[in-house]
Amino acid sequence: MKAGQIVDEYIKFFEERGHVRISNSPLVPENDPTTLFTSSGMQPLVPYLLGEPHPQGKRLVNVQNSFRAQDIDEIGDNRHTTFFRMLGNWSLGDYFKKEEIPWLFEFLTKKLNINPAKLYVTVFDGFEKIKRDIESEKIWRTLFESVNLNPDERTFFYGADKNWWSRAGEPKDMPVGEPGGPDTEVFYQFDVSHDEKFGKTCHPNCQCGRFLEIANSVFMQYKKTKNGFEELPQKNVDFGGGLERLIAATENQQDIFQTSLFAPIITTIENTTAKNYALNQKEMRVVADHMIASVFIIANNVRPSNKEQGYILRRLLRRSFDNFDLLNGEDINSVLEKIIDQYKDTDDYLVEKFALIKNVILEEGQTYKRTLSEAKKFIRKKYPSTGSERAGSMDEIKGTTEISAEDAFSLYTSHGLSPTQIESLGFTFDRQKFAGLMGKHQKISRAGAKTKFAGGLADHSEATIKGHTATHLMHQALRDVLGNQVHQTGSNITSERVRFDFNFERKLTEEERRKVEEIVRQRIKENLPVHFEIMPLSKAKEIGAIGLFDEKYQEKVKVYFVGGPEPGLDKAYSVEFCGGPHVRFTGEIKSFKIIKEESLGKNNRRIYAEVE
Repeated sequence: MKAGQIVDEYIKFFEERGHVRISNSPLVPENDPTTLFTSSGMQPLVPYLLGEPHPQGKRLVNVQNSFRAQDIDEIGDNRHTTFFRMLGNWSLGDYFKKEEIPWLFEFLTKKLNINPAKLYVTVFDGFEKIKRDIESEKIWRTLFESVNLNPDERTFFYGADKNWWSRAGEPKDMPVGEPGGPDTEVFYQFDVSHDEKFGKTCHPNCQCGRFLEIANSVFMQYKKTKNGFEELPQKNVDFGGGLERLIAATENQQDIFQTSLFAPIITTIENTTAKNYALNQKEMRVVADHMIASVFIIANNVRPSNKEQGYILRRLLRRSFDNFDLLNGEDINSVLEKIIDQYKDTDDYLVEKFALIKNVILEEGQTYKRTLSEAKKFIRKKYPSTGSERAGSMDEIKGTTEISAEDAFSLYTSHGLSPTQIESLGFTFDRQKFAGLMGKHQKISRAGAKTKFAGGLADHSEATIKGHTATHLMHQALRDVLGNQVHQTGSNITSERVRFDFNFERKLTEEERRKVEEIVRQRIKENLPVHFEIMPLSKAKEIGAIGLFDEKYQEKVKVYFVGGPEPGLDKAYSVEFCGGPHVRFTGEIKSFKIIKEESLGKNNRRIYAEVE
């Protein structure tokens, strides 16, 4: 089945069971500093899984564009992709296991016509005081028996390292306040023999290639606390099914890159490079996957840079350029055109953004060429025997030159070159020592990420909630001082500080900055009430709620008011689309101070502020 057909069948199936379709959240998440990209359908729904009422109700369904940066280095095999679409359905304190599991089985076997004899499932085996999931196992046993299959051969128990889901991974890695729960996963078996180098016996989580995970129902019912795990106020269902993998199952195609979604792109790469896929699988898979991911990331207004999302985009593009070059490819245009053609039915906005996307990719290609030239200059200055400069141009590196691991690491950190890229320039170095330097670098990065995660908005910590409300006050104060053309373009809120991005063409003057601070402090002093209302989108527009009126806002929306309107109060000071959470009164915020302002590029500024 084609991608569009599976999406239509899925949405229709769950709408018939009382679900409301919610729109695709941005690939770059809003107000969530825990991650650079939306990596699952549940990620934007964390406040609602924790108990916030959702504007669309308790039964939701959607298709979420997702990206996982940790999979970049795994690209090249026949099943991993960095960008993917996740089919998702949710129960926010409504139905649970006895409804979810039979519906999943029915959708896979009746709507997608997957042979149930091809399906195997895994169930949670327990963790500390959280018991083994016997209920899910019993439901699966009944379902397999209903189609004359032996459940003993198809149901497997695994521990928390396999059958537990949270954004942070296993229970031991979860920060306080993070929701999670046991899951049950569905695997599709391909008609290939087991490779005993992966173990004597094959099983669903075996890495030999016989099994492919295609669906995962998470029973999100716990929250991490300082004293362990406690039950959430409501039991939730969070289902995720990778569209790309479901296509592979419906087509019984073990190589995802040979399914109806990817094969035309691979064929275009073959035609462009005059190379054969069978002999160049890894290189072509990298080009296809990384260019697809880059197209979607650029369409979400990210540009190549050395920071955060921009760094990931740069890494994707450069790795793709390297592999395209290995294939002797010269013109990437036809590949980009085919990507747009393959995805336009499910993501039609790519068509109108194609010229912009193409220009960003081609410009980065030129930037990368200059980077390689600068890298060579850097080495030649330190190692004069490697080559010479003549007539203003650089000769190629003569032979293979050994450089220090420290210089190789400098090429990595300052020029963005991977070890493989460095070696491709003709430089060798002590890989083991380089790995040691990389390990120290990653340890520092992980420590920073852990702190960032622990203070994330999703944890609902008191400090972070105060910061969140302060951004609403600052947003409106900026509009008061600079004009109503100003709007938020991003934010990152931790327990240590607030980071707020907005559109503006120049640096604020000292007087403007002081006025913004004074307004926010005055609203805090007034101890204004904060509350939300769920209302029709048309009413939200009518009352002037601040927000980007795009496809993510549907019939009903959640609007937060700071200062009313309530009986006895005049018009609210701030009216803004938001999922929450917030303080109940602005007086709960004790202080506000702008500590830094900087440029993010043309017509985009960033403010850092301290909030207590």
